[in-house]
Amino acid sequence: MGTVIAITSGKGGTGKTSITSGVAASLAEMGRRVLCIDMDIGLRNLDISLGLNDRALMDFSDVALGRCPLARAAVEHPDLKGLSLLTSPMSLPASLTSEKIRTLLEEARTLYDYILIDSPAGLGVGFRLATREVDRAVVIATNDASSLRDAQRTVAELEHLKQIHLVMNRIQTRLLRKLRTTIDDAMDTAGLPLLGVVPEDPQVILCANLGQPLTVRGRRGAALACWNIAQRLEGRRVPIMRIR
Repeated sequence: MGTVIAITSGKGGTGKTSITSGVAASLAEMGRRVLCIDMDIGLRNLDISLGLNDRALMDFSDVALGRCPLARAAVEHPDLKGLSLLTSPMSLPASLTSEKIRTLLEEARTLYDYILIDSPAGLGVGFRLATREVDRAVVIATNDASSLRDAQRTVAELEHLKQIHLVMNRIQTRLLRKLRTTIDDAMDTAGLPLLGVVPEDPQVILCANLGQPLTVRGRRGAALACWNIAQRLEGRRVPIMRIR
């Protein structure tokens, strides 16, 4: 049975979508069957980050509400074998319930090794819908005080999960020095074990604008960090990247 992981954050702008796509592409390169579900309703960008812009005709609500089978709605990546996307509707249907999402995820678990959900930021209805039926969660935060405070609030809403980890994104060593803080300080503030550290990397924006998954430009910078996170999800012991 596949594992369902919510990639979430307490606020927007933390790079949640780029981490979702980078880790998903890395898992697919490892030979895993991966389904990305964009549940950031109304603000969907995961298709762009994966290089699948406008390829999806049906969305996850069509599957959950029985209008389309999962196998037809999920769009396979043309270049990365094993990687598929189930995109988001532009608005939340009133008839979409957590029970229907549970049924969708139960089917997805039988077809994929990993189901990565790009969850809405914040603590609204969309967040609760995206995180209610998952197996574990990864909270994305940056090293500013408001992001870490919001990460704390997010953790409080995920108490039903046994596994919650932190990924520190867009890290710049010079900024850490100026703030006189460390990654350990951020972990203590968020109250979470660390799954990965991702450096600030212009390749993230470049790949998104070119419609390419981050991993196609080699394993360095943010792409290497996502590869390491994917390995840790597989249970491998990989040292945390040292950002210079």
